[in-house]
Amino acid sequence: MKVFKFGGASLESIERIQQVAAIVQSFPDQQILIVISAMGKTTNELEKVAENFYLRKREIAAQLLFNIEKSHTEVAEKLLGNSAHPVFDQLQTFFTEAEWTLGEKPGRTYDYYYDQLVSLGELLSTAIVSAYFNLAGVPNTWLDVRDVFRTDDTFREANIDWEVTGRQVEQKVLPLFNKTNIVVTQGFIGSTDENESVTLGREGSDYSAAVFANLLNAESETIWKDVEGLKNADPKLFPNTINIPEISFSEVIEMAYYGAQVIHPKTIKPLQNKQIPLYVKSFLNKDLPGTVIREDIDVKQLPPIIVVKKNQVLLTITSRDFGFVTEERISDIYELFHKLKIKINLMQNAAISFSCCIDNSPEKIETLIKALHENYKIKYDEGLELLTVRYNKDGVMNELINNRTILLEQRSPVTIQALVK
Repeated sequence: MKVFKFGGASLESIERIQQVAAIVQSFPDQQILIVISAMGKTTNELEKVAENFYLRKREIAAQLLFNIEKSHTEVAEKLLGNSAHPVFDQLQTFFTEAEWTLGEKPGRTYDYYYDQLVSLGELLSTAIVSAYFNLAGVPNTWLDVRDVFRTDDTFREANIDWEVTGRQVEQKVLPLFNKTNIVVTQGFIGSTDENESVTLGREGSDYSAAVFANLLNAESETIWKDVEGLKNADPKLFPNTINIPEISFSEVIEMAYYGAQVIHPKTIKPLQNKQIPLYVKSFLNKDLPGTVIREDIDVKQLPPIIVVKKNQVLLTITSRDFGFVTEERISDIYELFHKLKIKINLMQNAAISFSCCIDNSPEKIETLIKALHENYKIKYDEGLELLTVRYNKDGVMNELINNRTILLEQRSPVTIQALVK
């Protein structure tokens, strides 16, 4: 049993979808569960639908949804060459459900409506790809993951109920492989026990694949991307990146923690628990070796790993009464950050102040400042960059800083971080 995950970039054109089919065909007689994301930028487009609906701009939301329906219908017609194919009825059912949501008056939280609308993307892509696979000689069974992944009702960041989901994988997923060797399903989404759609967090399809790999006791998970493997830095920012042939689970978790857009942070643990290797390979050239992520990789072989987080804010929180910022006060500040779901990327405290670097989210920062205003003075700097280098060699960090002003800096034997303007 293998688990494959294909992201939106692998589905953004007819040619790429055909390439995905060719990749799957190159693994004959193997049982593969395939997790698929929404096509191209569909998730972004559906987010705009949700935003306009919640702002009661219903006509704009409806037009945006119509545009998504049109584009997906056109892709299906080109791939299948037959507008009478049963998949068009399936697509219409999905869009009708979305239209019902748009017909409501928003009476619940934005996150709830976000999940009902944005989950549409994966349902559309998998229905089309599954139909095309069958036509292209890749017999498969389509599965609605909402019938399998049971979660709580934390909309937009739902948590898997592993016990219930494990039973449903055994009862509903494993028998499908008696019918076909290939099962196609969705990433990113699940369902509450009230049958309400949820999402597992942005870029959650990697995590969906890892959950399946764990519960199916898979031989491996492979994430197919438009790069040859994991790099030591973002190739969009650095032209001379180095491919990493192998890396440990713990190192990837560190990279994700510092902000590298590599693998969804929650993806690793389900694989690590059962020692299932994770491969990152190129769907543009499946014969490239890619990267394997597993335990016990010698970090001495790694090049400097560079992570750049842009659009950062430095908050300096100073007590008004000149009292020390002790454990009790830090605990209160932490609780507020947790409540507002603000992640601290770097922090440091002095006698009467606490400084931290966070992503720039104006609404959350405004709420935070109002909550702290009575007891603290707040100063903040915007438009900053947080630079992180692991295994710093040959003055890599100095080159990145390049005479810019350092506002905050931390060093350990392995990692250097600098917040610069």
